[in-house]
Amino acid sequence: MKTHLLQAYQSKSSALSEHQVFRIVLSAAVQHNVPVAFWRKPNGTEKEGIVGFCNQLPYKQVDLEEMGSGFVLGAFESKERQAYVIPADLYFKSNNFEFSNFGNGRSTSSDLKTAFGQTLDQMLSDGIPESALQSEFHVSTDTPSHLSQSHFEQIVSQGIQGIKDGLFKKVVLSRTKEATLPANYDVVENFFTLCEAYPAAFVSMVSVPGLGTWVGASPETLISVDENQVFRTVALAGTQAKGNQTTAEARWAQKEIEEQALVGRYIINCFKKIRLREYDEQGPRTVAAAHLLHLCSTFAVDMQSANFPQLGTVMLELLHPTSAVCGMPKEETLAFILANEGYDRALYSGFIGPVNIEQRTDLFVNLRCMQALKGKAVLYAGAGITEDSEPINEWKETELKMETMLKHIQ
Repeated sequence: MKTHLLQAYQSKSSALSEHQVFRIVLSAAVQHNVPVAFWRKPNGTEKEGIVGFCNQLPYKQVDLEEMGSGFVLGAFESKERQAYVIPADLYFKSNNFEFSNFGNGRSTSSDLKTAFGQTLDQMLSDGIPESALQSEFHVSTDTPSHLSQSHFEQIVSQGIQGIKDGLFKKVVLSRTKEATLPANYDVVENFFTLCEAYPAAFVSMVSVPGLGTWVGASPETLISVDENQVFRTVALAGTQAKGNQTTAEARWAQKEIEEQALVGRYIINCFKKIRLREYDEQGPRTVAAAHLLHLCSTFAVDMQSANFPQLGTVMLELLHPTSAVCGMPKEETLAFILANEGYDRALYSGFIGPVNIEQRTDLFVNLRCMQALKGKAVLYAGAGITEDSEPINEWKETELKMETMLKHIQ
């Protein structure tokens, strides 16, 4: 449902570029200290956005079948599907900037909504100063610890030994890296650049009071439920540089083949736990994600034929954190990561995405991402460790993955 004020936005925004409208929405959100999210789905052309009219973001259990429309931010260590939810109090698309109010976004303040609307109305008319663009995003005061190469290689060696000792089959270990942001850094421009560079990825920018600002281009679907009630998930693992080769020319070592097979078996075991036998599996096949290649299998379930309307919520509970970002078995590898990794992953390798927007839910694993801070960015990447891993090669793999974000901010 459109309000009178939102109809005014429509007429004024039509004369502005996509970049200008997204910058204005972000600037108004920062000014009123409210959360905002922008995204572009894999292989899509439309960019979408929502604003929640709340200064304190709800943190609650995600129930996909019962909750309203919004954008979900789940951390890596997220118990019982607990996540932050940006309510879709204001929703828009870039194809014609039709601003809409869903009416089910759980607005907390009509005064805040009115004040935001007045600011947005004024900015759409007058614009915002170019000098203000670099500072127009929410900044978190929490910064993660950074692991040295020697420490990372040490915990990789410990992980390999754990596998040899039979404690687990695979563990995924990660690290961070700081990079200096250019003086003229523009987070909206960064978002648009990633959309152009990585058409097959889920590209997102979220800016939330307290949580800060995160930008990413994830290649991995966690779960999706479309308007026809078809559930999908993927098993994505194994990494090599793309170089000049095509996906058909890629050759995989046994280590990567086994790593991907473990992820696929994990998904199938989740289906077995809930006695779901009616699923379609395709793959594995080689897929390109930015400058990298991965092995990928896709799984699909017709929820109506399976008579399982709650499958999305149930599989979210079972899958997260997936073996592609945690390991197998989940409980043992999660305990090893928390005891040895040495920093808080926060939203990295958590789950993000729009929920119940236009009859669709699309949640992605938050990979190939960074957190924007004042003058610097924190990049995140991980590597799947198996018995055949070499610590130095796993360090190089994380460096390669960080290039996805690094090359577009320097």
